Parts: sequence; C-alpha cells; structure tokens
Amino acid sequence: MAELKNNKARSSSGSMAELENNRTKPSSGSMFFNRLYTMHATSGESNPTKVHLLLNNQSLNRAASIFKFYSSIDSIKGKVRKLCTLFEFDKSSSPKEPSPKVVLRPPKSIGYSSSFSLSFNNPLIRLPGTEDRIVVYLTSLRGIRRTYEDCYAVRMIFRGFRVWVDERDISMDAAYKKELQSVLKEKNVSLPQVFIKGKYVGGADVIKSMFEVGELAKILDGFPRRQPGFVCQGCGDVRFVPCGNCSGSRKVFDEDEGLLKRCLECNENGLIRCPDCCS
Repeated sequence: MAELKNNKARSSSGSMAELENNRTKPSSGSMFFNRLYTMHATSGESNPTKVHLLLNNQSLNRAASIFKFYSSIDSIKGKVRKLCTLFEFDKSSSPKEPSPKVVLRPPKSIGYSSSFSLSFNNPLIRLPGTEDRIVVYLTSLRGIRRTYEDCYAVRMIFRGFRVWVDERDISMDAAYKKELQSVLKEKNVSLPQVFIKGKYVGGADVIKSMFEVGELAKILDGFPRRQPGFVCQGCGDVRFVPCGNCSGSRKVFDEDEGLLKRCLECNENGLIRCPDCCS
C-alpha cells in the first residue's frame, strides 16, 4: 500500500511539472498568432552579422546607388565644361570675320510694278488700233490647268472693275495667236497677255500684283463702266457667234460655178466676232 501511494504521488508530481512547462513554453500555433512575439524578436534570436552585411551591400543600399548616380552626373558636367572652354578658346584665338551685310529685297509686288512701268512705257511693244480699249489674249480650253487658271483669274479681275474687255481667245480663232506672236516677236508665248490703251502690260503675275498694290484701279479710272451683272445677249460674253453666211459650216455654194467653196467671212471654226459687243 505504501508503494502504491508513492507511485501515485510521483505520477501526480510529474503531470503537474509537465503542465507548468507547457504553460511557460508557447506552442507553434500561439507563436504564429502572437504578434508581439513575431514583431519584436528577442536580442538573442537576431543575428547582428547578417544585418551588418545587408546594410553594407551596395546593390541593396539605395542611398549608395543614388550617391553614385549623382556623382556620375557631376563628372559628365565637368567634361562638358572642359569642352566648352576649349571651343571658347578656339573662337577667341581665331580672327573675327566681318559679318555679311544683309541686303533687303523688295517684295514681289513691288518688283512686278516696276516691270509693269518699264513694259507699259516701252514704245517698242504696242498693239495698233487698240488705244481706246483693254485687250486680253487668253484661252478658254482647259488643256493646261495652270494656263486656264491664270486666264480665268485675269478675266475675273477685270470683271470686278466692270470695264469692257476685248477678249481674244486663241482657241476660238488661230489668227489671234499669230497676231500675238507678231506683236511680241516670239514664237512661244505664254497666256494670258494684256494690253491697255495699246501698250503692253504683261501676264497674269503682273496683273495680280498691280491689282493688289492698287495701280490697276488708277489706270482703269478713265474707262467707262458697265452695269452690274451685264451679259451680252448676242453671245453670252463668249465674244463669238456662228457665221450667218454659212451657218457655221465654213462652206457656201457658188451658183455660177456650181461648187461648194470655203466661206471667207468666218474663221476655221465657222465663227465670227459678236456684232453686238465686239463691233
């Protein structure tokens, strides 16, 4: 009986000791959920050598990498300053060259006006029989776009002044082309070409520049003005009508000889000048 009592006392004392040890030592689960234990480790568990190595590692040390970056920029700036001083020294040592003089050229409109004054007062280029009118040689065909646009622009400029213009379309009558070539004494002539009061003025560029400067309005002051929107009832401002003798066929019947002959009153297209606006 005494032995049984001693065994019970020993077993109870051993179980009590185990319970106290379990209370003092936290379990793995309690360590996982215990923030104080996980966040604030004891000094015995931390390794100072590892922390020192991490701080001394330049690849992970951000401050060291930033310092290295700015030091490289400073070195580049120093090199650039040295190069600038070298170039400045070369400039100062080289003799100064005289700066080129800037020559101001007049605008195109002024240049065209001067050429207009020369051509307008040139007695060699004149169109006889047209001292009381404005004559424009042009074309109504659109074969060459630039030529047609220039001719159209000149026509619109003169129509804006409401003056009557003797428009001589070389596409309607080839005789006008030969006439212009003989007056300008050139085989290849550009269109349009303008004559005012029998004096040669120039082409589209000259007329446009004169219109912009205001010289054209001064020259056209003495010409009579037409009513706004006036259109010739005979030709519709085309300046040509079909021939009344041959009805535009260019052929007439000769009763004496009994043959068809070429009409002598019309041009190669069977047209004549409008008797209402071009007489």
